[in-house]
Amino acid sequence: MRIYPAIDIRRGQCVRLRQGDFSQETVYHADPAAQAKLWLAKGCSFIHVVDLDGAQSGAARNNEAIRRIINAVPIPIQVGGGIRSLEDAAAKIQMGVSRVILGTAAVQNPALARLACETYGASRVAAGVDARDGFAAVSGWASSSRKTALDCCLELKAMGVKTVIYTDIAKDGMMTGPNVEETARLIDQTGLEIIASGGVSRMEDLERLRAVGVAGVIVGQALYTGAIDLAEAVAAFERI
Repeated sequence: MRIYPAIDIRRGQCVRLRQGDFSQETVYHADPAAQAKLWLAKGCSFIHVVDLDGAQSGAARNNEAIRRIINAVPIPIQVGGGIRSLEDAAAKIQMGVSRVILGTAAVQNPALARLACETYGASRVAAGVDARDGFAAVSGWASSSRKTALDCCLELKAMGVKTVIYTDIAKDGMMTGPNVEETARLIDQTGLEIIASGGVSRMEDLERLRAVGVAGVIVGQALYTGAIDLAEAVAAFERI
């Protein structure tokens, strides 16, 4: 099980939000690239990056900060936020991003996910399914679609997607524990590689997620507050 430290970028800075609420922001580092180096020093093998401004606006807003991260660390990064077309995905991959995350675009237009997988290979593409009360949210979590998270996952699987990042919005940034039950249901009913996100607050949460078979876990707030030590988590869950 891979541990993905999260770097969420807003206005060029590394921040954390509570439940995706842009009015509840905490800035943790002015330089996302420096933060990436700190996570690398802790032994991580992959970094999860989100362009929050891009997710909200629908267009890339923090490419320069993402470039600096790519140049700063010799490990792969996956990037989401504002990738709404094949051209957007191509720009990120040409920049050096290892895996692009299609969120709103994948929910609203699953055929785009199919095209991206056909063009770049399923290993270079992930779909982000972010759920509020069971329904997929879009546009930086500002609104909800009429599709359930499970329906989205099944639809995306039919399009050739193999990896889904599943986030329970109610858990995100709240340090109250992940939605293990829904995560397990998605794994059991889709057979997809599910990367869990949202609510991880302690090592026991990682144990529970490993037990249900997740491919990886994105950890944000717990790392920034020190509730989980990244080096300890990597040693416990990746180096076995």
